[in-house]
Amino acid sequence: MDRTISPADFKKLRNSTAVALLDVRRKSDFDASHEKILGANWCDPDSIEAWAGKVPMNREVVLYCMRGRAISDAVVDALQAKGYRARFIEGGIEGWKAAGGDTVNTRVTLPAD
Repeated sequence: MDRTISPADFKKLRNSTAVALLDVRRKSDFDASHEKILGANWCDPDSIEAWAGKVPMNREVVLYCMRGRAISDAVVDALQAKGYRARFIEGGIEGWKAAGGDTVNTRVTLPAD
């Protein structure tokens, strides 16, 4: 299995129920951002052992970090070593947005009374 998936190929795959989408940006990067890819669950890349067993083995895992480099690569290595079919979006969330991919706001704004 390839280690990466292009943003264009992920656009075709993203609505599949056979895919688990993970946001593995560092906590500081996730907290500083106001957006994520719709359907992504944030998982702390420094705590893989704590959450890896909760990801369904029967689903392909697609993940992203900020720019699709060291963090994504390390998480893919760790998940593949555990038997997961895992790969990351080339260019991370920044590559996704540059390719026209949509995001959703991670900040919930409550209406004023």
